[in-house]
Amino acid sequence: MPLIDMPLKELYMYQGRNPRPADFDVYWVRAIAEMKAIDPQIELIPSDFQVPHADCFDLYFTGVSGARIYAKYIRPKHVITPHPAVVQFHGYSGSSQDWTDKLSYALLGFSVLSMDCRGQGGRSEDVGGVKGTTYRGHIIRGLNDHPDKLLYRQIYLDAAQLAGIAMEMPEVDPERVGVMGSSQGGGLTIACAALEPRIKRLAPVYPFLSDYLRVWEMDQAKDAYFELEYYFRNFDPQHVREDEIFMKLGYIDIQHLAERIQGEVLMGVGLMDTICPPSTQFATYNKLTSNKKLEIYPDFGHENLPKFNDKALQFLLGL
Repeated sequence: MPLIDMPLKELYMYQGRNPRPADFDVYWVRAIAEMKAIDPQIELIPSDFQVPHADCFDLYFTGVSGARIYAKYIRPKHVITPHPAVVQFHGYSGSSQDWTDKLSYALLGFSVLSMDCRGQGGRSEDVGGVKGTTYRGHIIRGLNDHPDKLLYRQIYLDAAQLAGIAMEMPEVDPERVGVMGSSQGGGLTIACAALEPRIKRLAPVYPFLSDYLRVWEMDQAKDAYFELEYYFRNFDPQHVREDEIFMKLGYIDIQHLAERIQGEVLMGVGLMDTICPPSTQFATYNKLTSNKKLEIYPDFGHENLPKFNDKALQFLLGL
């Protein structure tokens, strides 16, 4: 098999390159406290899209920094309550997309929540308010400001807050909530379950937002990670601040959050992935301490992994 990264044996031993800030735990304790202090002002508005077997809602809540966050909410009819729920996260720059791809879970008796990331392709707000560039991506937004201003800090908290909102719904069993997503959605799945440890099962696929320094050293700051190159070329062309920059990115590196996860994990990875290199994904997987299983696709990259969605569904049916 051709290699674009380490041999598989080495991948299973790899522990990541991006540094972990010394105050990482304090940083996230403070962030969670900020999130929990918010009045979410939840709105549930019946959607224009409706189907016979479920009620569909536009859900809005207030996240950190006052942004209004949007999610699709599908509540199945004629099922036992409380019942399980699954929270879904989309890929980078996208949105929660159509209602139809969520209906299979509703048919099986799940409530389904699908979040639009703030400032990307959906309805959620990005209220801004950071010093420095806001061009060329969300990884670098806030990088020239206080670490609390990093945009992915806010997005990770949005994900955890939505899971908490799901758990408080009277029709949902808070002990039977799962999360899932691919690429950025996979990264948010990890972050959500780390910041909301009551999550019981999670199914991330080739997670983004892991081990930024490894991406850089592999010369893979392209495509989804292109903004790293943009940042250095425009704001630190001689890499005088390189150590500082990667240390700050460590606050939003999901590999450092992974050890907080208590739920069971089913993860998919393609070993030919040049968008989110396999080693960056293994950096996160290898730090998981809960029950976990990895589904490996040797010949696949950042694309549909055959039958993984079926495996994820069967996995989440165990909630």
